[in-house]
Amino acid sequence: MFFRPAPEFSILMVCMGNICRSPTAEGVLRHKLRQAGLHKRVLVDSAGTIASHAGEAPDPRAQSHALRRGYELADLRARQVQPADFMRFDWLLAMDHDNLAWLRQACTPEHQGKLKRLLEFAPQLGRDDVPDPYYGGPAGFEAVLDLVETACDELVRRLQAEFS
Repeated sequence: MFFRPAPEFSILMVCMGNICRSPTAEGVLRHKLRQAGLHKRVLVDSAGTIASHAGEAPDPRAQSHALRRGYELADLRARQVQPADFMRFDWLLAMDHDNLAWLRQACTPEHQGKLKRLLEFAPQLGRDDVPDPYYGGPAGFEAVLDLVETACDELVRRLQAEFS
């Protein structure tokens, strides 16, 4: 039996359905952690605040746009946030205020400090929310990637500093 040490830190990306923004953020952060050599130290997952897409792959448009930038999302599957996630993850990063509000309502008081918005890690963008591209065109998926890449770059820098 092979022993694999547990990750030192864990992050859950959260949007509504877990088929556009949060799997994109999961895929981008995993890629950037691998490039930084931190992929064995940080666990990354994603989930949604609703269960209507549970078991589905990310939206084909999200997959296509991500793949053009080198991020593979095809193996990811949507799931809903579970009560255990509040204990399991060090940070639960919502894509917008609405999903953060849902997390705050579902979370027990002792874990509230783990709840943040992803774009809190990229204040230079001057935005609070990663907009939902689901009902829009290709530009929306590109905008999501731009925002997520910037925030994930900052996240990786912060984690590198924590681990050094």
